[in-house]
Amino acid sequence: MPEDQARIVVTGMGTVNPLGLTVEESWEKAVRGESGVGPITLFDSTSLAVHIAAEVKGFDPTRYMEVKETRRRDRFQLLAVPAVQQAMTQSGLAITPDNAARVGVIISSAVGGIGAIQAASETLVETGPRRLSPFLIPMMMSNGASGMTAMDFGAMGPTFSIASACASSNDAIGVGWTLMRAGMIDAAIVGGAEATLIAMGIAAFDRTGALSHRNEDHHLTPAPFDKERDGLVMGEGASALVIETEPHARARGARILAEVAGYGASADAFHVTAPRGDGGGGALAMVQALHSSGATPDEIDYINAHGTGTQLNDQSETRAIKAALGEKAYDVPISSTKSMTGHMMGATGALEAIFCVQVIRTGWIPPTAHLHTPDPECDLDYVPLEARRRTVRFALSNAFGFGGHNSVLAFRAY
Repeated sequence: MPEDQARIVVTGMGTVNPLGLTVEESWEKAVRGESGVGPITLFDSTSLAVHIAAEVKGFDPTRYMEVKETRRRDRFQLLAVPAVQQAMTQSGLAITPDNAARVGVIISSAVGGIGAIQAASETLVETGPRRLSPFLIPMMMSNGASGMTAMDFGAMGPTFSIASACASSNDAIGVGWTLMRAGMIDAAIVGGAEATLIAMGIAAFDRTGALSHRNEDHHLTPAPFDKERDGLVMGEGASALVIETEPHARARGARILAEVAGYGASADAFHVTAPRGDGGGGALAMVQALHSSGATPDEIDYINAHGTGTQLNDQSETRAIKAALGEKAYDVPISSTKSMTGHMMGATGALEAIFCVQVIRTGWIPPTAHLHTPDPECDLDYVPLEARRRTVRFALSNAFGFGGHNSVLAFRAY
């Protein structure tokens, strides 16, 4: 890292996801290998081929805002509120008129307000345009969570959302990191939020051939890197981190949780949904993340894999890791926490970033659940079934998305 660029650190984290409504609850379940997958309860899925998902349980938005306000936000925007509140509370960052322009907000979403879109489409057909909500446009906008977060906390720095499919919230963190290293801001609220568990969302993703159909055996899926895997399970949720330059965090006496050490991004330039078979794009992003952190493959202690549980992704990611790390790839413990959380699309990367920080802080590596019979093509150390104790000082977090978007973050113990 160039000497004139400040180190970027994590000072706050928050989440609501299929494992829990806080970082602590979610982490405890992840280490135990518990699954957040179950039958769909958010809507009647009878007409669909897929009846399972990873839902956020026990979420009541009225705990965080007035009832009237909950009607003006899409579910993905509602899920973002407690995640950001938790992160800001842990961080202790106070946004005032004096520093507001130096605090950015990047809360990404791959899809945005799809729930609002589906509901509005039904209203338009059934009762006509005059029955549409005047708040429909802000509910639809994928940048809605960022804009509303900025308003909720008074942040006036760069505020936007990044849509890079399942890499969206990794890119949110990476771009926040980049803006701070460029000297544009001192701190940022970064992360992702997604709520695609509606009939349109499930049906559309199922048409791509990516979803698991183990409706009766949902306790066995998703099964990343397993020979018998049959696809991903869709999830929902939101996760947020407060990141700051090290001088800014130290000047206000903040507790530093870990360092965001590096960031890499690339494109497969190959196919709209399938990854490159050789993993070349993912490998490029991993190498960039290492280079920007000043680290070598020998320093990597853990990788949180993209690990969706689809045939193509798991094999491609295995080849990407081998291409990026060489022989070191066989020595690094790797796990897919999507095996427990499901795939929260644009929100997953931020949760997996939090998990990387927790691995560094606690020395526990969460398992890849449901990995009973490894695919011979996926022959790395994917930490099957049970958590592992190990000192971790440097971790990578992979996020690869439809459209060939690859985004990798590096975290280092502080």
